[in-house]
Amino acid sequence: MLKRAFDLTFAAVALVVLAPLLLAIAAAIRLDDGGPVFYRGTRIGRGEAPFRIFKFRTMVVNADRIGGPSTSDDDPRITRPGARLRRWKLDELPQLLNVIRGEMSLVGPRPEVAQEVALYDTEERALLSVRPGITDWASIRFRNEGALLRGAADPHETYRRVIRPEKMRLALEYVRTASFGADLRILMATVRAVVGRSER
Repeated sequence: MLKRAFDLTFAAVALVVLAPLLLAIAAAIRLDDGGPVFYRGTRIGRGEAPFRIFKFRTMVVNADRIGGPSTSDDDPRITRPGARLRRWKLDELPQLLNVIRGEMSLVGPRPEVAQEVALYDTEERALLSVRPGITDWASIRFRNEGALLRGAADPHETYRRVIRPEKMRLALEYVRTASFGADLRILMATVRAVVGRSER
């Protein structure tokens, strides 16, 4: 209950404080190519419940139909404003709406698409016992994931081979040791990571 109360309070205050920035970002996306401001892909949440995630759109319209689910920094589908949003993780800010709706938490394993969840083994299915989050240790560790995938002939195959195993380990570690104190440490580490300081 403490975690949920904190999520609601933090998300509501953040949306109010960040409203001018969010509106400016929305205008920049709209002016760039006239497409929708948000990307609303389906993700799998706690208890395998599907939900539609809120993200600022950083790729061309219908990008999921013309490429794979993993994205490198040199992916031609990324728009001009999208590259800047991804660099500073600003595309994730609309997920504060998912937090308020109870579909996500501020901290928790990142939500996956149904195709990836279908590949979970018995141990990995423990990730579905908690609300997915905007950030976690894996998000911090792989904050430059796009750079790691740059130049890969098949970015998603490289993701599954190089990045996914460690992401799963960190996500499962979070589930096993979750606490309010750990959430606060992850939030502070996320802020440091975004502004360029190394963490974990």
